[in-house]
Amino acid sequence: MSATKPFKVLIAHTDVPPEGIEILKEKCEILQVINEPPKNRPEILEKIKGAHAVIWGGRDILNAEILDAAGPQLKAVSTMSSGINNVDVPELKKRGIPLGSTPAMLTVAVADLTVGLLVAAARRFQEGRRKIDSDKWDKDHLNWLLGQDIRGSTVGFYGFGGIGQAVAKRLMGFEIERVLYTTRNRVRQDIEEQFNAKKVDFDTLLAESDFLIIASPLTKDTLGLFNATAFNKMKETAVLVNVGRGKIVNQDDLYEALKSSRIFAAGLDVMDPEPLPSKDKLLTLDNVVVTPHVGYATRRTRIDAANLASRNVLQGLAGEPMLSPAY
Repeated sequence: MSATKPFKVLIAHTDVPPEGIEILKEKCEILQVINEPPKNRPEILEKIKGAHAVIWGGRDILNAEILDAAGPQLKAVSTMSSGINNVDVPELKKRGIPLGSTPAMLTVAVADLTVGLLVAAARRFQEGRRKIDSDKWDKDHLNWLLGQDIRGSTVGFYGFGGIGQAVAKRLMGFEIERVLYTTRNRVRQDIEEQFNAKKVDFDTLLAESDFLIIASPLTKDTLGLFNATAFNKMKETAVLVNVGRGKIVNQDDLYEALKSSRIFAAGLDVMDPEPLPSKDKLLTLDNVVVTPHVGYATRRTRIDAANLASRNVLQGLAGEPMLSPAY
């Protein structure tokens, strides 16, 4: 290691944008994995030896095995994501290693996709495309493929943090009537006034929302929360959109609710499992729009996340608070 570069940083992913890596180069020797999963783990275990920091990506779990391989000099870890499900947080805390993440960098892209899913599900994009593919375009009936109106609707948010508020901001242009939200804590009064938003209990959220957007992290309390009991309390015209985590929704129950028209439609960027098998029964339905967990997948978002992850790491190496700490 060069005397002018006192730190060694492992980039534990193959496709981190170079703009982020460039930030580290002045003070750090860079090591980067070249293998894709599942072949990357042996490479990580070898290259992390002696590393002072790690930028962690992908679905592989950063756990005690990897931390042991790194050695006691490891001082900082940052993900390039909003969630930290791919990190053994208790293990890092036990060792006193700070962890950064990049949730704010993903907000704009995820909010844009959320609105796209909402519109696509409400206006029956999937079903309409299948009608075209099967030569069943009906040009004789005025009420063919009628969808749900966004204008004048009540939009509910399960989770109303940065992403939820960014979605609400975008939906103002659709002339929605009001916003309901269910969170552990009430948001600031000025935010409520901006979006005509009201905090309600979960049952009220289910019963009164025309569109219900899940933008919450996965916890023991949210696991499987949206199940048959919840769907039975929703409007038959309701559209569910999930950009939180797949396991928040009981997918078997969702399938039954959609198949029986207990709810009108769903738009999903997250599901369980991921990747979703191509033969999954959910994909047989016309009234569900599915995207493969690409809410954050824009070029600018990835660059911004890489830049913030690198700055998190540099702060941790300097013994200073990270710009975006995960805990």
